[in-house]
Amino acid sequence: MHGRDHRLARGSLDRGLRRPRRRPLAARTRTSPRPTRSTHPLMSHDKPDNILKQPTAVWAVAFASVIAFMGIGLVDPILPAIATSLKATPTETEMLFTSYLLITGVAMFFTSWISSRIGAKRTLLIGLALIVVFALAAGLSQNVESIIGFRAGWGLGNALFISTALATIVGAASGGTSSAIILYEAALGLGIAIGPLLGGLLGSWSWRGPFFGTATLMAIGFIAIVAMLRKNPEKPVPTKLSAPFRALARPALGFLAAAALFYNIGFFVLLAYTPFALVPLGVADAITLGLIFFGWGVSLAVTSVWVAPLLTSRLPRTRVLWIVMPLLAIDLLAAGLFISSLAALIVCVIIGGLLLGILNTVLTECVMEATDLPRSVASSAYSGVRFLGGAIAPPAATLLADTISPATPFFAGAVSVLIAVALIMIGHTHLRRVDAPQESAQQEAEVLSLADAD
Repeated sequence: MHGRDHRLARGSLDRGLRRPRRRPLAARTRTSPRPTRSTHPLMSHDKPDNILKQPTAVWAVAFASVIAFMGIGLVDPILPAIATSLKATPTETEMLFTSYLLITGVAMFFTSWISSRIGAKRTLLIGLALIVVFALAAGLSQNVESIIGFRAGWGLGNALFISTALATIVGAASGGTSSAIILYEAALGLGIAIGPLLGGLLGSWSWRGPFFGTATLMAIGFIAIVAMLRKNPEKPVPTKLSAPFRALARPALGFLAAAALFYNIGFFVLLAYTPFALVPLGVADAITLGLIFFGWGVSLAVTSVWVAPLLTSRLPRTRVLWIVMPLLAIDLLAAGLFISSLAALIVCVIIGGLLLGILNTVLTECVMEATDLPRSVASSAYSGVRFLGGAIAPPAATLLADTISPATPFFAGAVSVLIAVALIMIGHTHLRRVDAPQESAQQEAEVLSLADAD
């Protein structure tokens, strides 16, 4: 009897040792206790340069992403020039942002359904082609209404490209999910930085220049994708049309998307309204505005690539959001309080860029890790809601400025960001998975090989 008990105990021990090998990686992540410290590929002492060792296809998509994100800030320095040249009101001019972001947001809900049927490469190319056509058409327009319409078509192409680009980079990049997201956010930051600068330089020649410049660069991106991205980076698995909407019913993704909507209102108040706030202070020419927002974009790029990983390597992601979002609200509040000071407003713009870079990266990482959904579905659902927030902010800001005071849009943006952080705090229990320790690519491979061995 003693021997039989010994064999039973030994068998139980063996089974206990083997069981973790069979458990899916996602399941193990969900049940992991809340960490006090998370790992990050950039902090790995094994292969610190993984983020730079990427397949050619990843660099091609990243290059095209830089150009795509240039479209967001490209019109920023030429907003006053467009308003003057085409005799448009500030609110009408801000609709260049709204039509672009509204269509981008709505279309985002359907991009995963499209890309899962025609493949990532075709989706990327269709998106790029649409941007080329509509950017060129916007540059040839004779009135602000036409530009608003063509920016909407531009937004459709942008949605097809951006959502698919994120999923493609995450799926094809080496070094793990976090490294891929940092690479994507670096492209975003670089594009947002270059966009205003290019817009200012070309806008000093004519307000049409930035549109023609974007069309040319996007055509180059189109050629790069054709040449460098394989026909099928991975076999598409068809998703249902309702998948992104059903995804939002998951508490983790729902809370993150809702928070991103309010956060993006603050983001675009700073980006889209500030040029009009600077005009009474003597800053109206495209080059000066372009340089100011170039500094904003560079700040965003620096913190998204270097500071965000540093923070998430030491703190849970949700805690980083709790800390940095209120700082962004304070920055917007300061912009409203010191709206009559040119130096103070420029400082607020630069500091805002530093904070936004951290938040963009951390929020995107949270979305990619929050559920076990396909990345393209999670990206489509989250991005769709997020861009709708961006669509609301620009015209709402100018209306508030006209009806109440020029400082009111900044105060409203601050309140909106505080609502975003409140949503993250309220949904904290559903976001434990995003704070779980993240395994490196080597650790993931070891776990999968052990599972295969069983």
